[in-house]
Amino acid sequence: MNERVAVVVGGGSGLGKAIAQAFRTEGYRVTVADRDGAAAKTVAADIGGAATTVDVTDEAAVAALFTEVRDREGAVHAVVNTAGQSSWSPVVDHDVPQWRQIVDVNLVGAFIVLKHAGRVVADGGALISLTSLNARQPGVGLSAYCASKAGLSMLTQVAALELAPRRVRVNAIAPGLVITPLTEGIQTIPGITEDYLENTPLGRAGTPDEIAGAALYLCSDHAAWITGEVLDINGGAHLMRYPALHKHLAGLL
Repeated sequence: MNERVAVVVGGGSGLGKAIAQAFRTEGYRVTVADRDGAAAKTVAADIGGAATTVDVTDEAAVAALFTEVRDREGAVHAVVNTAGQSSWSPVVDHDVPQWRQIVDVNLVGAFIVLKHAGRVVADGGALISLTSLNARQPGVGLSAYCASKAGLSMLTQVAALELAPRRVRVNAIAPGLVITPLTEGIQTIPGITEDYLENTPLGRAGTPDEIAGAALYLCSDHAAWITGEVLDINGGAHLMRYPALHKHLAGLL
C-alpha cells in the first residue's frame, strides 16, 4: 500500500506536535502547518516532514495549503486540526473583539479547515478537529471558548453527514486536562490542578501521546465505520463537574 499523507494544523507545539510525531511514526508523510512557522519547521525537521505557515482564519492561506499538499504528495488521506485559543473573562465584562477572536480561531477557523480539507481529501479519508471538555461542560469565565467548542462539535456532525457519500469520516476529539505548554500555566495557580483531578474519576491528567493515539485510531482502517463522533478523552471528567476556576482566580484578579 502507498504511504498515506497527513496534514496536522497547529502541529508546531503541544498536542499538534505529538500528533504529527505519531503519524510520522506510523508511516504517514506529514505536513506540519502552524501559525508559528519556525515551530512548524522545527517539528517537521525532527520527523522528516514538510512545514508551512498558516493562519486558520485566513481562508486563502488555508485553501493554498491543502492544494499545495495534494499537488506535491498526490493525495491527502488524513487531516487533524488542533488550532485553538482561549481567554478568561465574565460575560458581562468580556471584550467583544477578544470574544470574536476566540470564536474566529476555534470555530470559524475550524470551519475553514474542514471546508478546504474536505475538498481535497481522498475518498475514504478522515478529518479530525479538536474540541474540548468545555464543548459539553460550561466553565465560569470561558464563554467564548465553551461556545466555540460546542459549535465545533455540531459542525463536526454536519460535515460528517455531508461528506459521508465519499466515505470521508469526520470526527472530533474532546480532551480534558492534558499537560502541554498551553496548560502549564494552570499549574502555577493554587488549587486549580487539584480541582481538575478531584473531578476526574481516573485521577490524573492526560498526556499528548494519548490524544495522538486517538487521532491515529480515528484515521485508521480500524475506525472505518466511525463518523460524526465527538470522542471524550478526559479520564471520565465529563461525568462530574467542571472546576470552579473563578474561585481559584479570585485572589489573582
